[in-house]
Amino acid sequence: MFSRPHSIHVLPPELQNQIAAGEVVERPSSVLKELLENSLDAEACRVQVLVDRGGQGLIQVQDDGVGILPDELELAVTRHATSKIVRQEDLFNLRSFGFRGEALPSIASVSRLKLTSATTEGEDAFFIEVDASRVVSQGPAAMARGTKVEVRDLFINVPARLKFLKTPATEGKRCQDVFCRLALTRLDVHFEYVVGSRTALSMPSTDDLRRRLELIWPDSVTQSLQPVGYAQEEMRLEGLISAPHSVQGQADRLFLYVNGRPVQDKLLLRAVRDAYQGRLLTREYPQAALFLTLPPEEVDVNVHPAKAEVRFRNQQGVFSVVRRGVLQALEHLEERRFFGSSLADSTGAVQERPPAADSWGRLFSPCSQPAQTKPKFAALREQQREFEQTPLASSFPEHVPCSALRATSRQIVPAVPDTLPETPLTRAGMRYLGQTIDSYLVLTSPDGLILVDQHAAHERILLQKLKSSVRPLPRDLLPTLEISLHPAQQDRLRDLWAQFSELGFRLATPRPGLLEVCGVPEHLEPRQAREFLTEALDGRVADIEAMWTMMVCKTAIKAGQALAGSEALHLLEAWLECPDRSFCPHGRPIMLSLGRGDLERMFKRRG
Repeated sequence: MFSRPHSIHVLPPELQNQIAAGEVVERPSSVLKELLENSLDAEACRVQVLVDRGGQGLIQVQDDGVGILPDELELAVTRHATSKIVRQEDLFNLRSFGFRGEALPSIASVSRLKLTSATTEGEDAFFIEVDASRVVSQGPAAMARGTKVEVRDLFINVPARLKFLKTPATEGKRCQDVFCRLALTRLDVHFEYVVGSRTALSMPSTDDLRRRLELIWPDSVTQSLQPVGYAQEEMRLEGLISAPHSVQGQADRLFLYVNGRPVQDKLLLRAVRDAYQGRLLTREYPQAALFLTLPPEEVDVNVHPAKAEVRFRNQQGVFSVVRRGVLQALEHLEERRFFGSSLADSTGAVQERPPAADSWGRLFSPCSQPAQTKPKFAALREQQREFEQTPLASSFPEHVPCSALRATSRQIVPAVPDTLPETPLTRAGMRYLGQTIDSYLVLTSPDGLILVDQHAAHERILLQKLKSSVRPLPRDLLPTLEISLHPAQQDRLRDLWAQFSELGFRLATPRPGLLEVCGVPEHLEPRQAREFLTEALDGRVADIEAMWTMMVCKTAIKAGQALAGSEALHLLEAWLECPDRSFCPHGRPIMLSLGRGDLERMFKRRG
């Protein structure tokens, strides 16, 4: 039954404040964020936070900032009252955290709030107490310069909100996370975090971001952090990122800042993930603290009630700066890992390496042929005589059986002569020792031992060749392959037809619902071709690069495949000439290093 709507009327102030609180105050950590931002805007040099019962019992923030005048205390808990903006133009030139004038009144509407402040040393302090938006008392107090805000019994007058809170331990962890994120924005401020009566974190002022991160992240992460410094026009990216091998399964250590403000921005997150592409698995996340600085007028921070999201005027430019900055740091880290600092100039920029020699023909070859009957690299026969005459290759037997490696202590081939020709291996300071369990190539370097996954290394080589427009030639099939198609697969076949031709497939559709494969890439077997086409038509690849990745995975030499010494050397040299050589196209590591310290621990020479 239709009922006549109520007449339009203005909501009472108490209800207005509670609605505003629902936008700003979601949980105890939201309260802590607003109070900490106020302290930093007040030019505080020291900030102490006290949290009890996960923030529901008490959240107290005390600072030594400029303070609030006695006659402005009541105004501070009034909606839309602020000292941080005056004119409309100020919204487009914000340099402070807060500016809405809603935080304190919103918090006071759903809790018992006490605000105490003194503007200068020696002057009397004053306080004001507010209970669910009602001022209950105010007057003089005893306190040095600064401000102290006490928030007790959060959501006491909104019991429905209490049902959505997690356990005190979970809410307390969120409070500490907010504290840590904001503590990274001002290294010059001394921060202290107290839980109950226990000091959980004490962060003295510093000028080193790494030192502050060491207080909140484990040593295994902070020791592998790589500095980021990249500028383009008026935008600059600075901070620290983790090495690709130091990752985790969630993004809770991925801190992103815009003009000193912590944000949760999908554009920035996508740019960071894109820079790590090929170095991480799908569900892995890097650890980073990245600070993007750009003119205030180029970013709108007034798009979210809690100021957690921002909007950029030049989204493409921001994405490019973040991606290139992170990528440059990763490439610099990789060059230092393989070649020391010789390839980096004094500014830390990575010099371009000469492109690898064309090795598609010798590296893209059938995987199923045994080493004893056919070389695994097509051009190996032509190069064999010349290669075996070099001092590097003559030291190795044509094949070191896996059983010999297990059965005798002499599983390392004879030592390489002191005088070596200039090769990618010698430039990297590495020597090839042999193959173990027909899957991993063993090398030595000045720092210890290196194990290389032959399948992953070959994948990286083949993908680089595809990216360099070196395409495999088609090979005719007799008889042809026939694949029955679902209607959805037929639609996708039309979309992918050109890409399949580019990869070396020759296809025909003699009738609807049937795909005839007349030719396949010369080094792909019919069974592998059928699997590849079926998976691609089922939608398991999103773009051409994903298709390349699937292609090289099926074509690369496999684990468990014996390699002759010369074949392994060709593989290693081509791999070392590839960019992104640390990880396969799927994001798995290609090599593992065992340094002196690792070996000494394994042999119990030291703890």
